[in-house]
Amino acid sequence: MKFAAPTPLDYFATLVADDDSLNLLEAAVSLAHDEHPQLDVQAVLAQVDGLARRLRERLVPETPPPERLRSLTRFFHGELGFAGNLNNYYAADNSFVHRVLETRRGIPITLAVLLLELGEQAGLRMAGVAFPGHFLVKCRVGLGEAVIDPFTGEALSPARLDELLAVYRHGSGLPDDLELPLEFFLRAATKRQILARMLRNLKEVHFAARDWVRLLAVQQRLVVLLPGDAAERRDRGLVLESLGAHAAAAEDLAFYLAECGDAPDAAALRERLASLLDQRTPPLQ
Repeated sequence: MKFAAPTPLDYFATLVADDDSLNLLEAAVSLAHDEHPQLDVQAVLAQVDGLARRLRERLVPETPPPERLRSLTRFFHGELGFAGNLNNYYAADNSFVHRVLETRRGIPITLAVLLLELGEQAGLRMAGVAFPGHFLVKCRVGLGEAVIDPFTGEALSPARLDELLAVYRHGSGLPDDLELPLEFFLRAATKRQILARMLRNLKEVHFAARDWVRLLAVQQRLVVLLPGDAAERRDRGLVLESLGAHAAAAEDLAFYLAECGDAPDAAALRERLASLLDQRTPPLQ
């Protein structure tokens, strides 16, 4: 009896099925499978383990967290030369962990995924921070926390974070009276939230290029990762419609409307759904 090999989406679904067993690095590496089907995820994990081993060899059990963190940033940004890809920021490769490992260039969130893994293996208590517009990492140091920019390795002071937040508030048009405290924006992101942000970065890249085939692959992963997110089902339906898969598109739009019937876009989507259903139904003979 022959068994079909799991598809990249099947593999990803297995990785993200349960929060308790979700391996962030492995799931993040696997996001590149649609673009690089021959990618050996386990080889990439072994490469990161090798880097972590090199870092641990420089530490002793008595090394305090502040020195561990300094060793991590010196190793990652200084010796290995990881940095932000300022010259080609919006390239899809910046969202693929294996390519960031090869080029030593990436966007904040992919650099953060590597930094988090190395930090954890170095005995640090670290977490990702879904800061508006620029993903960060934070590390428990004594009774406080250090916030690190994965782009540069710089430790960000509260004053600097306030400056970055002010830029975001101004750019997003938030009203002045909506003054959430800085701490609100420094909450730890879950592994599932980190993966969703990585996928949404790719989503923006492919949508800007009107590359519906690649966009559909990303949307499939978002629906698997966030099965209760009606907006991602809606977006997958719209991509399916663009690709001419009317029956599947209708199913997704119907799901969204059942969950979000009072949404601002509901009326327009009901019209689109009706049109899709008409195209799916063969004419009477």
